[in-house]
Amino acid sequence: MSGRAILTAAEMRAAEEAAIASGTSVEALMERAGKAAAEAIWRYAGPLPALILCGPGNNGGDGQVIARELRARGVEVRVATPGDPRWEAAPLLIDALFGTGLSRPLEAPLAQRLLDVAARAKVRVAIDLPSGAATDDGRLLSPVPDFDLTVTFQTLKPSHLLQPAARHMGRIVVADIGIAAASRLAEIGPAAPLEPGPGDHKYTRGYVAVLAGEMPGASALAAAAALRAGAGYVRLIGLHAAGVPSAVVQGPGDPATLLADRRVGAVILGPGLGGGAAAGRLLDLALASGRFLVLDADALVEKCLGPNAILTPHEGEFARLFPSLEGSKLEKARAAAAQSGAVIVYKGADTVVAAPDGRAAIAPLAPAWLATAGTGDVLTGIVAARLAALGDPFEAACEAVWLHGRAAERAGPGLIADDLVAAL
Repeated sequence: MSGRAILTAAEMRAAEEAAIASGTSVEALMERAGKAAAEAIWRYAGPLPALILCGPGNNGGDGQVIARELRARGVEVRVATPGDPRWEAAPLLIDALFGTGLSRPLEAPLAQRLLDVAARAKVRVAIDLPSGAATDDGRLLSPVPDFDLTVTFQTLKPSHLLQPAARHMGRIVVADIGIAAASRLAEIGPAAPLEPGPGDHKYTRGYVAVLAGEMPGASALAAAAALRAGAGYVRLIGLHAAGVPSAVVQGPGDPATLLADRRVGAVILGPGLGGGAAAGRLLDLALASGRFLVLDADALVEKCLGPNAILTPHEGEFARLFPSLEGSKLEKARAAAAQSGAVIVYKGADTVVAAPDGRAAIAPLAPAWLATAGTGDVLTGIVAARLAALGDPFEAACEAVWLHGRAAERAGPGLIADDLVAAL
C-alpha cells in the first residue's frame, strides 16, 4: 500500500507543535501553507476574480497569505470575514473560514451565507477542509457546499475520505509544508502489478480454492474474479456452476482432502453459501484448514479468527457482527480487527481496511455504481487472489480494494458484477 498518509486533528496539531518546538515559527508555516495553496488554486482556476472568506484562526491566516499571493499574480481579490455584514459573490470562492479541528456547527446564518455565495461561484475551493466538516469521522457539523478543489497541508485528514464529508471535497491536493508526519493510517494507493517471472508457474502465482454454497452464481463470480486478478489456479469446490471461465477447475472431490493440499494459498467461503448444516460444516472445515481465509456474506462469524483471516462485511453485516462497537467508521473497523484478530474490510463508498495491530487504510472514493448485486463477490475473489500471491492479509486487502474501485471506473455506469470481472 503506497497511498498518502492521513493524520487526525490531534496528530496534525502534535506534528505542528513539534515543528514549532524545533524552530519553525507559526508565521513560517502559515507562509508555506498560503503560498502552496495559492499555487494550487492558480493552476486549477487561473485568474478568476476571487472572494476569500477568512476565519479568525490559522486557516484564516492561510487565507490572507493566499490573497496576497493571488494579487501578486494579477488576480482581483476581495477578503471577507465572518463578521462582515455583506459578502459579494465572485466567480472564484475560497473558503478559509475554518479548517482542521472544527468541533461544533457553524451558526446557521453563517452556514447559509456560505451556501449562498458558493451557489453563485463558478469554482469553489476549500482550504484544508470545507467549513462545517468535522476532521476525523466524516461528519457534517453544518450544511456544506460541493467544492471543486480542496487544498490540505502535509497529509490528508480522515474526513477527506470518510462519508458523508468526502463527497463534498472535489479534487484533493496535499501541499507539503515541511512538517514531519508519521502515521499508521493512510489512503489506499495503487496496487503493484503481479508480474510472474520466468521461474513462476500456476501454483506459485497463487492457488485459490472457492467453497461453493447453495447459490453457485455468487461463487462463480468470486472464482472468475480471482482468476482475472492474477491467481494462477482457481478451483471451485462443491456445486457445479455454469458460466465460469473454462480455466476455473470444477469437478468432484472431497472438500477436506482438497483443502489439505499444501499448494492452496487462500480459501474463499461465503458468497452464495446459504445457511443450514451443510454451510456450517463447510465453515468448520475452512476454519480448521489452517489456510488463509477470505470470509464474506453467510460465512461472516462472530469469533476470534486470528491473523490468517480477512472479513469483508458491508454496513449491515458489520452491525450484525459487531453490534456493541461505537464511534466513526474508522474507529469501529480498528476495534473490530482487534476484537476478531482478523483483517477487516469494512465495505462502502468509503471502504476502510483495518489490521489487528492498529494499521488502517481508507479507500479513495468508489464509484456509486458499485451498488449492485454481486460486486462484493467480485471483491472477495480479488482479495483471495492477492492474498494467495502475497501472503500478507492487510496488504492483499488494500490492493484488492484499490483494484475493485479502479475496475468499476473502467466498467462505467450501468455495470453489473460480470462487467466488473471483465474490467479487471
